[in-house]
Amino acid sequence: MKKEINLFKSSLDFIYESRKYIYVSVCLFLVSGVFGFIFADSLSFINEILKNLVDKTEGLGTVELMVFIFLNNLQSAFFGMMLGILFGIVPVINAITNGVVLGFVFEKVYNVSGFSDFWRILPHGIFELPAIFIALGIGMNLGFNVLSKKGKRGLFEQVKKAFYAFLLVILPLLIIAAIIEGLLIGFA
Repeated sequence: MKKEINLFKSSLDFIYESRKYIYVSVCLFLVSGVFGFIFADSLSFINEILKNLVDKTEGLGTVELMVFIFLNNLQSAFFGMMLGILFGIVPVINAITNGVVLGFVFEKVYNVSGFSDFWRILPHGIFELPAIFIALGIGMNLGFNVLSKKGKRGLFEQVKKAFYAFLLVILPLLIIAAIIEGLLIGFA
């Protein structure tokens, strides 16, 4: 039990060490979200992406929806984190892309009902967004460590810390997020 507690504490410490990159991922997401909101009319291709997503989830029961959401978020977070080794490029692209799409969706909701329905979208991200931001921040941290001379020597140790942070912090957040989002959508 002591080993598990130490691994969890070490994971939290690694997340804390990655905090400036986590903040960068949040900022990229927010700025690109504003971009997606303002320029939604020029981003109509996103409608097709969203339609494909709706088609994939149409007819799914609540539990199936939870599993779909979980696997989708798991894939995004894991690959965004681990592919950060490629100089931090993938997590940056992931943060920007997700921000633009969410901004686009917010603009569409705003056009239909104003700001009053934003509160219905926000609960979906209470656990999901922090998990994604942590994963992307860790990915950026890994990528920028690859670029530094000292980072190359300790890369294996950094990847190991990232993996434990994923298992012990990010994964539980994604599970909770999928349950909440699945229930909110399934019973809507």
